Amino acid sequence: MNLDLFETDTPDSASPLAYQRALDDWLLASHEAGRVRRRSSASVYEAMWSALAQWCVARGIALDDITAADLEAYIASRGGFDELSSRYALRLLRLVERVMEHRRLAHGKPANHAATELIASRADVRFAGSHGRDPLPDVLTAAEARQLVSFLADSRPRPGAAGDWQDLRNRASVALMLGAGLTPGDVRALTLEGVVSEGARVPGLPWKLRLPGNGNSPARETPMASWAARLLASWLQVRQQQRIPGPMCFPSTKSSGKPWGKVAQYTAARGVLLAAGIEDVEGGSYRLRHTFALRQLRKGKPVAEVARWLGLSDPAMMDRYKRILIAPVEVA
Repeated sequence: MNLDLFETDTPDSASPLAYQRALDDWLLASHEAGRVRRRSSASVYEAMWSALAQWCVARGIALDDITAADLEAYIASRGGFDELSSRYALRLLRLVERVMEHRRLAHGKPANHAATELIASRADVRFAGSHGRDPLPDVLTAAEARQLVSFLADSRPRPGAAGDWQDLRNRASVALMLGAGLTPGDVRALTLEGVVSEGARVPGLPWKLRLPGNGNSPARETPMASWAARLLASWLQVRQQQRIPGPMCFPSTKSSGKPWGKVAQYTAARGVLLAAGIEDVEGGSYRLRHTFALRQLRKGKPVAEVARWLGLSDPAMMDRYKRILIAPVEVA
């Protein structure tokens, strides 16, 4: 766990130090008992626990006082059970369950059954360890993907046309979710400095993005599909021409340049999908990210590389995509 992100002098169980010691104690005991042998497994547990600890400490939630509602809210903050996958949620909750039980047995702490209660309340999580029960990610069909790409590509401004800056912003942001695997949160966090054009095959055309870490995933770089890069370049040109201030790639307003709000960005993305003729928009913007991931795997990209592009610290979260690749398909 990276303690540099925390102050460590608070002695109570709401302090980062309490969270770290709880995990360290459990890992040591588990290693000595032969239950956690590989360093890679310990690293996954540390990454999962660190993200949860940061979230809880920021809200003043003491380790021993965590409730099922707190854990559910944390999972929702990371995209919900659909984005994390039920299998990942189960692994996280089992980790919390084991750490808390170790604290009770080894240190006489009060029993805390928050994780157990949440597992019991959700059948999708409870059966996630069973083969085939973890739902597959919702993706666009091949026809829908072609339809959306065609719609977005046609939105680039023509020479001499002013265009609607908001409409172009919305379409370019959707393009990066489908063409670069960004999450809605990534779209809102992307800065102008994060758009990389240096070293591009086509001079001046963006070709990759640098995304900041957010506590849930590390800072990363991800490439873009060429059609998405061209649409992004069009948006940046209009943004510059209209002198929109601020460091954000996709600001909320033309005058202030402030970061885009979560609800406003969600509404904008939904509007683009509807305008493109995508009938099922209830799956949300994450369908675009899932489609990007699946497309890269079908092109033969290594699983670890795609996971890095997506900012997934736990490679096990890629299992859902691999299951789609081996699932039977209908042949006309």
